[in-house]
Amino acid sequence: MASRALEGVSLALEPGELGVGLGPTGSGKTTLLRAAAGLLAPTSGTVTVDDRPAAGRGSPRGAVGLVFQRPEAQFFAPSVEEDCAFGPRNLGRSTEEARADVRAALRAVRLDPDEFGSREPWGLSGGEARRAALAGVLAMRPRYLLLDEPTAGLDAAGRAAVLAAVDVVRAGAGLLVVTHDSDLFLGRADTVLILRAGRVAFSGGVAALLEELPALAAAGAAEPPEVVRAQMLARERGAMLGGRLELDPDAAAAALARAAGGGAS
Repeated sequence: MASRALEGVSLALEPGELGVGLGPTGSGKTTLLRAAAGLLAPTSGTVTVDDRPAAGRGSPRGAVGLVFQRPEAQFFAPSVEEDCAFGPRNLGRSTEEARADVRAALRAVRLDPDEFGSREPWGLSGGEARRAALAGVLAMRPRYLLLDEPTAGLDAAGRAAVLAAVDVVRAGAGLLVVTHDSDLFLGRADTVLILRAGRVAFSGGVAALLEELPALAAAGAAEPPEVVRAQMLARERGAMLGGRLELDPDAAAAALARAAGGGAS
């Protein structure tokens, strides 16, 4: 019997905003990204990009960039620069324009274009390959960027490079990041969407999420960031933590220290 991968899901994203999608494996997060990118047509409802259909006739070409969970598997050109230039060239940009876009994109993910541009993609380390694949999408200058688990399997330097690229891109584009690394992205998020079994378990801002996170975690709909989990555990053990749960580690540490000293704010 057929089942709906997503049902009753609504999300709006503006350029300059960062949306974070969370939820257990199989909750529909990747399906949401594919639908938003126009790769999947919904059986009901609509997906639009700047008031135009996301797919088919009239769709805005090149406006949405999707980075898959393992985009490095899609390398095909003999050099990083040529691979990254494919998208811009396919959008009609000149060789010079495409090369400038590629070099800017490589810098955004902290790969020196002079060092990495001429290298074979298959000779890169896992983290370098992931960042080079991200640069290939950034080089197209999408108005909306969709990232599927962009930090999965990366070391600390790779995660920092992805976060730096996110901060650069969001200055002019809207971003939707699907991730299990909520610790990395929630502090940057403008809006959060949590899916469970293809339905919305939560939709709203970070402050509202922190209020509802204990109940969402108890229901199995969300995995709290480690810094929040520590505060929730302290509360369960009787600590008198005043105010809301904190995402910032320093603020959380201060709240835990006050609670340990017998005070609350």
